[in-house]
Amino acid sequence: NAHVVADATKISVVFSDGTSATASTLGVDRTDDLAVIKVDKTGLTALSLGNSSQLRIGEPVVAIGNALALTGGPTATEGIVSALNRTIDTNDGEHLTHLVQTDAAINPGNSGGPLLTLDGKVVGINSAGSQDAQNIGFAIAIDTAKPIVAQLQQGKTVTKAYLGVSTTPIDATTAARSGVDIDHGLLVVDVAVGWWYFGNPVT
Repeated sequence: NAHVVADATKISVVFSDGTSATASTLGVDRTDDLAVIKVDKTGLTALSLGNSSQLRIGEPVVAIGNALALTGGPTATEGIVSALNRTIDTNDGEHLTHLVQTDAAINPGNSGGPLLTLDGKVVGINSAGSQDAQNIGFAIAIDTAKPIVAQLQQGKTVTKAYLGVSTTPIDATTAARSGVDIDHGLLVVDVAVGWWYFGNPVT
């Protein structure tokens, strides 16, 4: 995660065999809370990446990370996919979208660890939890992270398009309340300062 390494002056990676190595940062994207670091070490086995688009609510997942910096190695917690495509505002002022919500315990120190399916595929990157709730944690969906990580690996700055509007999905209730004659798409409900539109739903 970007919030783990963004302001670090030195990064040390500890491996399961007890050895450690200094890492360098290849790129950081604070708006998506992602970072890529590089360490000079051979013989490492990478976890396989899954497809977060195939996740279903209720599917079991496992979160791994250095919870509370407890001694003795990483912590694994099991839960389910509680919701998909969540959006939250972090205490760092970032607006994270397309998140996987899980009830697998995610605590300080879990950040940057993988959210795994039971066959060991990474479907998320543990990122945030809430001190005001129990069993509500969030992971960055791996399908969202993949193209961003690819750019960061190349040292590129991640750029995004900005539409300048807030929308809500159109269903039968929204259509009736808004007086539109379509049953799908997005309805523009707010326009950022300096932007304008014709008042028509975006389909």
